[in-house]
Amino acid sequence: MYKIESKIKYAEGLYGIWVDAQYVAEKVEPGQFVMVMTHEKGERIPLTIADYDRSGKKIFLVFLVAGKSTAQLADMNEGDELFSLVGPLGKQSEIENYGRVVCVGGGTGIAAIHPIARSLKEAGNEVISIIGAKNKGLIFMEEDIRKVSDKVIVTTDDGSYGRKGFVTDALKDLLDNDEEEDIARVWAVGPAIMMKNVALLTRGYNVKTIVSLNAIMVDATGMCGTCRVTVGEETKLTCVDGPEFDGHLVDWSEFMNRLMRYKPQEKIAMDLYMKRRQ
Repeated sequence: MYKIESKIKYAEGLYGIWVDAQYVAEKVEPGQFVMVMTHEKGERIPLTIADYDRSGKKIFLVFLVAGKSTAQLADMNEGDELFSLVGPLGKQSEIENYGRVVCVGGGTGIAAIHPIARSLKEAGNEVISIIGAKNKGLIFMEEDIRKVSDKVIVTTDDGSYGRKGFVTDALKDLLDNDEEEDIARVWAVGPAIMMKNVALLTRGYNVKTIVSLNAIMVDATGMCGTCRVTVGEETKLTCVDGPEFDGHLVDWSEFMNRLMRYKPQEKIAMDLYMKRRQ
C-alpha cells in the first residue's frame, strides 16, 4: 500500500510523487490534504493533494525539502512504500459558480491551487490563475494550470521568467483594471507571508479571499490543538475546521509566530539526518 508509482524532480529540493492510494483517490475533493509518514518512527506531515486520478486509484503530492521529514521523503524512490498515509482530511473547497475568480499560487502553493482552479472552471467560472516563485527554475505545473484556467499570469521575483515581481503585483493590476466583470472571489495558497499580503491587498477592494493555512499538525483529527488559529476572534483548528479560511479574518501575526515554534528543533533534526546520510 501507498507505493510511490512515479517521482518527478522539478528543481533542487522540489519534488512531485504519484502515490497508490485507492481509498483517498476515491473520496478526495479540492482543498483537502493527507498526513504522510515515511517510516514507522517518522514524523506525520501534512501535504495538500495537488491532483488525483480516481480511475487510476492514485494521488499526486508536491513537496519542498524543508526539514528532516521532507528530506526523508525526497530520498525515497519509485517502488518504495510510505509507512502511512491518512486522508482525505480537512474540509473541501466551497466550489460554486461565482463568475470571475482568481487563483493565486506561490511556491509549492502552485500545486495546491491546481485542483481548486480545475473545479472552479468545471463549475462555469472564468478562472484567472497567477503563479509565482523566486525564479524560473521553481515554476512548475504551468501547463497543468493553463489547462484549467482561462488566463495565466506567471511572476518571478528576479524576472527570470514571466513578469518580474510578486504575485500581489499582478493581482493588484487585475483589481485596478477590472473593466469587465467584477472579480467575485480570490483563492491564495503559498507561503504565509504571501497569503497575508494577498489578504491585505484584497481587503481594500472588498473581494472575499480564501487562504489555505499550512499549520503545524500532529494528529490532524482535532485532538492535539497544535494547529489552532484565530479566525474572526474565534479559535479554529486548521485540520478539521480548515484548511481554508477567510483570509481577511485570520490573525496573521499569531499564525506566523506559531509556525516558528519548532525551528531550532527542526534544524537540529535536519543537521543530524544530513550527517547520517554522508
